[in-house]
Amino acid sequence: MNSAKKTARIAGILYLIIAITGAFGIMYVPTQLFVSNDINLTAKNILDHELLFRFGVFSNLVCQTVFVFLALTLYNLFKNVSAHLARTLVALVLVGVPIAFFIIFNEYYLLLILKENFMTNFSSIQQNTLAMLSLKMYGNGNVIIGIFWGLWLIPFGQLVYKSKFIPKILGILLILGGLSYLIDTTAFILFPEYHSKTGILVGITSATAELAMVLWLLIKGVKNNSIA
Repeated sequence: MNSAKKTARIAGILYLIIAITGAFGIMYVPTQLFVSNDINLTAKNILDHELLFRFGVFSNLVCQTVFVFLALTLYNLFKNVSAHLARTLVALVLVGVPIAFFIIFNEYYLLLILKENFMTNFSSIQQNTLAMLSLKMYGNGNVIIGIFWGLWLIPFGQLVYKSKFIPKILGILLILGGLSYLIDTTAFILFPEYHSKTGILVGITSATAELAMVLWLLIKGVKNNSIA
C-alpha cells in the first residue's frame, strides 16, 4: 500500500508539472505574443519579449520530456491491473512525444527566421511568409497531435476504471476527454468550420478529467482499502 501510494503521488507530481508547463507554453505564451493573421505584430512581440518566448519553448520541451516519465510511472502503478493496457498507454506516449518535439521545433524555427543573420538575404516579405508558415505549422500541429493526446487517455481511463484504488468516474472522464480530442482533430481536418466548437468540447472534458486525476493522485493517491 505504501509503495502504491508513493507511486501514485509521484505520478501526481509529474502530471502537475505537465499541466503547469503545458498551460504556460501552449496557452499563456501564445495568447501574450501571437496575433492571428498578423505576422508583423507577432514578430515584433516575439522580439520585444524574446525571453518570454524562449521560456515558452523551453516549457513545452519540459512538458513533453516529463510526459515520458509520467507514462512509465503510470505503468508501474497500473501494470497489475492490466499489463496490456499499461503497455499500450506507454507506447502511445512514446510515439506522440517525438512528434510533439517536431511541432515545438516549428516554434523555435520562427525565432531563427527572425533572428539569424543569414535571413538578411531574404526580403522582408519572404521572411514574413516563412515566419507565418512556421507559426501555422506550430498551431495546426498542436491540434493534430491531439490524436495521441486523446488516444493515450483512453487506455489510461480504462486502467482507472478497472482498478479498485481510484474512483471509476475518473476513468470515465478520462475516456470522454480522450474521445473529445479525437473528435476535435477529426473536425479540424475534415470539417474545419466546426473546429471552434469541438475545441471548446476538448477544453471542458479533458481539462476536467485531467485536473481531477492530478488532484486525486496528489491528495489521495490510492484508496486505503485497496491494493495496486
